[in-house]
Amino acid sequence: MFEIEKNETINKTFRLPIDLSEKLKLIAQEQGVSMNNLVIQCCEYALNNMKPKKQTNLND
Repeated sequence: MFEIEKNETINKTFRLPIDLSEKLKLIAQEQGVSMNNLVIQCCEYALNNMKPKKQTNLND
């Protein structure tokens, strides 16, 4: 059976450099997605592709 899923969201305010905001706006328009959706996808991609931080071993 088809079930509609609704993702929970929260409102946050971020300050972006003007040039970055304009680039995101342009890409969102070109791709036919909302700027919010584009920012979410960019953040998820960045988090999923971060280099692992080196862990220090305090016992050495």
